[in-house]
Amino acid sequence: MPTEILMPALSPTMEEGTLARWLVKEGDTVSSGDLLAEIETDKATMEFEAVDEGTIGKILIAEGTEGVKVNTAIAVLLEDGESADDIGTAPAKAPAAAPAAAAGNEAAAPAVSEALAPAPAAPAKADGGRIFASPLARRIAAQKGLDLAQITGSGPHGRIVKADVEGATATAPVAATAPAAAGPAATAVPTGPSADMVARMYEGREYEEVKLDGMRKTIAARLAEAKQTIPHFYLRRDIKLDALLKFRSQLNKQLEARGVKLSVNDFIIKAVANALQQVPECNAVWAGDRVLQLKPSDVAVAVAIEGGLFTPVLQDADTKSLSALSTEMKDLAGRARERKLAPHEYQGGTFAVSNLGMFGIDNFDAIVNPPHAGILAVGTGAKKPVVGDDGELTVATIMSVTMSVDHRVIDGALGAQLLQAIVDNLENPMVMLA
Repeated sequence: MPTEILMPALSPTMEEGTLARWLVKEGDTVSSGDLLAEIETDKATMEFEAVDEGTIGKILIAEGTEGVKVNTAIAVLLEDGESADDIGTAPAKAPAAAPAAAAGNEAAAPAVSEALAPAPAAPAKADGGRIFASPLARRIAAQKGLDLAQITGSGPHGRIVKADVEGATATAPVAATAPAAAGPAATAVPTGPSADMVARMYEGREYEEVKLDGMRKTIAARLAEAKQTIPHFYLRRDIKLDALLKFRSQLNKQLEARGVKLSVNDFIIKAVANALQQVPECNAVWAGDRVLQLKPSDVAVAVAIEGGLFTPVLQDADTKSLSALSTEMKDLAGRARERKLAPHEYQGGTFAVSNLGMFGIDNFDAIVNPPHAGILAVGTGAKKPVVGDDGELTVATIMSVTMSVDHRVIDGALGAQLLQAIVDNLENPMVMLA
């Protein structure tokens, strides 16, 4: 029977996307791995591959359509011997939709091809995760009485295919568990005045309505949720930059022949990465009912782009040289501005850096990006009068930083230790190379 191709979840946070462009047309024959379409998520435009083989019988969603929900049918795939005439007699909607992937660095496996025939609904694993299986494999499993949860798939993304079920033997049926009793309805969180109410407030005034794209909507939702649900606290320090600026100038002269020019931000990233190793209890993330303490220092860095921002992650930043970090950061920032980052390049990390010093901002408070434990907001370096160690008044280059911390993960004293380690690294930059 005809098979629906569903809108895939290309990242753990994706709820809807734009079908930017079809790479196939009705009547085209496709095989597993062939490119079907370009899908625009809230962060990037990604190519979507076929999992099953067959013929594109009908395209259901036109290219350029925005706001297509994950697991919405976007096309129909025909198997051998089927024709477009079969589409009208098949059920119009696929079985249960696939949930988004669990949080982490891996993108969600594309949810593709649910059987249109009255085949068994997509089974679930004991932990609630969905089992990916082709329609043919699911029908064979139903006929043989197989439990798909006990079969390891050999197809793309672990998908169970025909060959996996043909040689499998039947297992005892799994007893269905009674659905959990529904809890009390959650209290709605106030979201402020509606769009119509706000518009009425400005009747008679000239204005232009700016439509929100997927990225802006996601940023608004995620940061509002973060600010409402994360118990923030803030730690502030002034950092003397003179030793770092002198050391940076010396290094840049030596690296000039290699075409490498280190920025102050490169030193900040390295200082944070090293500090997370020096205070390992802070190298952690909030995971709902537990804390995950990571071994490597994976540092996210906020990059402003048109209409929003990315936070690409520099993995193993503590083990990389300053020149390697600088080169990698420039590459990630450049591709972020072109929206060409892959999901694994902007997901993960335990701690973030947001630097607005280049805009002349003295200091600011950043919002923690979950599941991170904290974020360092960096202001500009400016000449200021200070009292030296000898008690004499002198002038130094001072940079103000504010560390926003998730109190569920890091307590005040522990956060103070982390910030002190960052300050020590930046004020004694040669130590970072030891």
